[in-house]
Amino acid sequence: MLKSKLKWNFTYNDEMQRDFFFDDIDLSPLTSKLLWKRNITDSESAERFLFPSLDHLHDPFLMEGMKESVERVRQAIKKEENILVFGDYDADGVSATSVMVEALREAGADCDFYIPNRFTEGYGPNEEAFRKAKENGIDVIITVDTGIAAVHEAEVAKELGMDLIITDHHEVQEELPAAYAIIHPKASASYPFQELAGVGVAFKFAQALLGRLPKELLDLVVIGTIADLVPLKDENRVLASFGLKAISQSPRPGIQALKKICGIDGECNEETIGFQVGPRINAVGRLQDASPAVDLLLTRDPEEAEGLAKLIDQLNKERQKIVSDIADEAEKILEADESGENDSVIVVAKPGWNPGVLGIVASRLVGRFDRPAIVMGIDEETGEAKGSARSIDAFDLFVNCMKIRDIFKHFGGHAQAAGMTVKIENINELRRELNRLASEQLTPDDFTQSIDVENTIDIEMLSLKQLEEIDKLSPFGMGNPKPIFHIEHAPKEIRQIGSKQNHLKFQFNKSGTQLDGIAFGMGELYSDISPSSKVEAIGELGINEWNGRKKLQIMIKDIRIAEWQLFDYRGSKYLEKKLAGSSLNNHAALTFEGKSSAPFGMDVLDKEAIMNEKDNNFSGLVLLDLPARLDDLADIIRKVQPEKIYACYRVDDSAFFDKLPTREDFKWFYGMLLKHKTFELSRDASKLASYKGWSKDTLEFISQVFFELDFVRIENGLISLHPSPSKKDLNDSDTYQLKQRKLQVEKKLYYSNYQELKSWFDQYMEQMDLAVKEEVTYGL
Repeated sequence: MLKSKLKWNFTYNDEMQRDFFFDDIDLSPLTSKLLWKRNITDSESAERFLFPSLDHLHDPFLMEGMKESVERVRQAIKKEENILVFGDYDADGVSATSVMVEALREAGADCDFYIPNRFTEGYGPNEEAFRKAKENGIDVIITVDTGIAAVHEAEVAKELGMDLIITDHHEVQEELPAAYAIIHPKASASYPFQELAGVGVAFKFAQALLGRLPKELLDLVVIGTIADLVPLKDENRVLASFGLKAISQSPRPGIQALKKICGIDGECNEETIGFQVGPRINAVGRLQDASPAVDLLLTRDPEEAEGLAKLIDQLNKERQKIVSDIADEAEKILEADESGENDSVIVVAKPGWNPGVLGIVASRLVGRFDRPAIVMGIDEETGEAKGSARSIDAFDLFVNCMKIRDIFKHFGGHAQAAGMTVKIENINELRRELNRLASEQLTPDDFTQSIDVENTIDIEMLSLKQLEEIDKLSPFGMGNPKPIFHIEHAPKEIRQIGSKQNHLKFQFNKSGTQLDGIAFGMGELYSDISPSSKVEAIGELGINEWNGRKKLQIMIKDIRIAEWQLFDYRGSKYLEKKLAGSSLNNHAALTFEGKSSAPFGMDVLDKEAIMNEKDNNFSGLVLLDLPARLDDLADIIRKVQPEKIYACYRVDDSAFFDKLPTREDFKWFYGMLLKHKTFELSRDASKLASYKGWSKDTLEFISQVFFELDFVRIENGLISLHPSPSKKDLNDSDTYQLKQRKLQVEKKLYYSNYQELKSWFDQYMEQMDLAVKEEVTYGL
């Protein structure tokens, strides 16, 4: 067996395994099933999903506050008032700021932008920034991707005589700010779609203000929409689909320079935005003022764009190093913590940690320890700790943190991610309360990371055409995850790849269809996978194109083996090398011949020790030698029910090729004695063996059997007939029985092929097989 690292959540049942079809749309049953699982069950919905159109975008004026906001901006343009766009420092906020600035300038507004410094001002609008804006002659402030929690700042704006228009998409809290207008899909009951990113809300404002659909802004919209992990459905799917096309062909010098430094050549997809473009834009605000990122997106100067792109790339490299260092420190703190206070929710804080990267560190801790994590940097001068949190699926951060809202000085976020500021003296209370809430709500199973599996597929049913059709469901992301498929097949080949041999490559073949599997970071499992075992793998299907050749491929996320495994190392003189890398914890090294040592210093046990073991905690057996009887080994297998068996024995003195004499051989030898009365074994054995085509050992074996049966007497090498022999069968001889058993053991356990050997063990594994079948039963 090989246990999976993740919890596999098979999101289908028998009903979902039937074929689904759509009228007037030619789709394979597999693609149709994927659409049905996304609640797309009629042809019209399928058409809108597979072929998104800009016509599917909703009327921006359905959003509350839109009409008043547009009228106020037009009034400001007419009166030549100054407008300030107040943004946020992440990729969504930067792209939203850029969209709003471009739209306002095109509309004729006199505007500028401002993004607060994460380190000196923290998240969101703040009183000092608003007062400074007033001093600089600002009449209207428009927030983008922030502001829904700025209750105090709205009062400040009103006091200063500035009109505040809030555009945001974050969770609405108990009290709404008393702003001039609020444009927020979740605070607008009449708007059909509530999951827009901050840049999506800014784009709707731009559309309403300009009186047309500003397609030239889609290359900016796609950045925040994908980077902010909003559900890619409804309007977001349309914006992402057309945004990816737009950014792939964008004439903006800033985007061209950014793509070049990212190494993006050709079409952009959701992964290039999510893993290359987005992180670089995010890096700026994580380490310093995010303004250069907005300047990059807005500039029309190629030379300036190239310089800004290089600066941003360098900041991203610095960010990666800082994240790695803090994550290492945090892990060491947790590994040394024996208090048990972080058992359900991790809360870790330290002076000097950069607040800008703590969300990434929190994500790493969630991945490492499988529990919610809050990571904070302590500022001893202010007496405060600022940080970020990430959670697991089963624990809603926003809901639970709102239950203890009084502990925070500032708090905001979503179910799975949040930011906060607390006083240093409240850190321990925060840890205690969150651990209390988590312990009340969560079960041990909730702490295992899960992955949704959409379908089990048969390898022979796959084709390039099928995978190209599945790709029509892209762009993938939140709300429309890239499908994870399940396969079950014995690989034709498994090998380690990579300069450090830390990845695995599988080759699966069935009925002429070849599927390559790549498992990054799983190289250490190589020694724990028997080459002939049936492997279950889950992963993303794709097409690997190299030198003009296209091949089917699955990017493996996790693997497991439900059946017990046999590792066939029979006859090997290099057991240490064979077993190197194998997980031998809780394994017993078994000897029948009294061996005293085993590879890697394993404890050596005999049959009696194993059979008397009460707890039976052995997960595997390393067989060092052969038993005298097959039943001896069968008894142990029945008791232990091992997940793995390593056949590591050798036979140096084999009985298999020295065949057992036939009954006719015994009759002939007895007749020869009747005729000659005696036989000088030491003198004539070689001559007789040569005459009969026997070995000398065969002649000695026959003689010993006759001696044990009292058919003959042997004195000083002279064999003579017993004068009154008793009537006995050959099987009454211990030597004859021992030879039979040895031949039987060698035939079954040593000279059999792999499948024959495994089949012999299988007959004693029935109890375990039933348990495995029960464990891997699929369902919702």
